[in-house]
Amino acid sequence: MTEFVEVHPKNPQRRLVAVAAAAIRAGGVIVYPTDSCYALGCALGDKAAMERIGRLREIDRKHHFTLVCRDLSEIARYARVENWQYRLLKACTPGPYTFILPATREVPRRLQNEKRRTIGLRVPDHPVPLMLLEELGEPLMSSTLLLPGEPYPLTDARDIEARLEGRVELILDGGNCGMEPTTVVDLADGAAAVVRVGRGPVAPFA
Repeated sequence: MTEFVEVHPKNPQRRLVAVAAAAIRAGGVIVYPTDSCYALGCALGDKAAMERIGRLREIDRKHHFTLVCRDLSEIARYARVENWQYRLLKACTPGPYTFILPATREVPRRLQNEKRRTIGLRVPDHPVPLMLLEELGEPLMSSTLLLPGEPYPLTDARDIEARLEGRVELILDGGNCGMEPTTVVDLADGAAAVVRVGRGPVAPFA
């Protein structure tokens, strides 16, 4: 059975967010709100949970999972960041962006791009996931909640519950948070390249 937890979208109750953190630590897959759209999340390096997310979304091993981080200092632990990259990160985080960067040894190999050894990272501008990350004390392995055959991510937590009942451990309802995914920017090859246009403006990378 899927647990449904409603939290205030701007002032989330820590005791409720802690319930979601406990579900993740126990090997669960959760649904949580972000500053772009709802996402699926699990513990960093949890292979079984990651494979469950893959089955939910019907994606293959080539799919890029994202490490959702609390701040820039945490990003620097999991990615190699040069000065020019840091300046762009600082200007655009927190916000609805995912940045592709060279991974450090802290990142499990199965999360990295097999050929490029890169990883997607982001810092959301939303109090619910930021509190969740604080409770966890480490990044969240994440993927946009875009179900097979759907053109857009689901935006209503009750609709998500109807679709995923029994298939995830917990849904963290933070209200409607939109249906536009992050803008993805590749910073791994010496210059910024916009891979996907999403909620984040692309002007900083023009």
